[in-house]
Order: sequence, then C-alpha cells, then structure tokens
Amino acid sequence: MRAAGVPCDASAVACVSLSKQEAWLLHDGKVVYGPVKVATGRASLPTPTGDFHVYYKVVDGWSTTYNAPMPYSVFFYEGDAFHEDPVTVRSHGCVHLSLKNAEYFYHFLQYGDLVEVRD
Repeated sequence: MRAAGVPCDASAVACVSLSKQEAWLLHDGKVVYGPVKVATGRASLPTPTGDFHVYYKVVDGWSTTYNAPMPYSVFFYEGDAFHEDPVTVRSHGCVHLSLKNAEYFYHFLQYGDLVEVRD
C-alpha cells in the first residue's frame, strides 16, 4: 500500500524520490516531515534504488573514501547515508540534506527503519 503523496510504501519511514530530488519522513504511512530538497548521486555514482534499512548512525561522520565530513550521517546502504552537505551538489551516492534537515533525519530515524529510494 502506497503512502499518500509520496512514491513509497506506507511501511517506509524515510522516502527518497530521485526524479524529484526530495525526501520525506513518515509515521504509520503518513508524512510527518517533508518534502525536503536533497541532492542524490551523480550519474557516474548513483544513489541505488530499492528498500534498505538504517544500520548505522554517527553525528560526526567522516568519509575515509573521499576524506570529507559527513555530519549527522544515517547509513542505509553500504557507504551511502543521509547527511549534511550542500543540496546543490550531487553526491557520490549519498543523500545530501541541509544542516537543519540532516539533524532532523538523524534524530527521527532509528536502527532498522525502512528507507525506500525510488526513481
């Protein structure tokens, strides 16, 4: 069953639309936060579509691959995470959020929560 107004199922807690470059947070199938502007992976390093689960969170994240800060990281797929970074710059697969939105996502999302990424 699809949640109203988003491209994800009602069971999702976080929903990302690659085509709209937007994300939402949901509770019991209803949008509780969003849409917020995001920047997802560039063509050469796309954000994967599918169903994932939050498996790690860190306030002061750091990318050892790109030697760059990843504040308020919420990891959901391999090295891909929601985190603060400019929403005007496409990522290496992560979902960039403004600082305010990254903090909100960090505190809202819990280990095991379902993250859906859709085209």
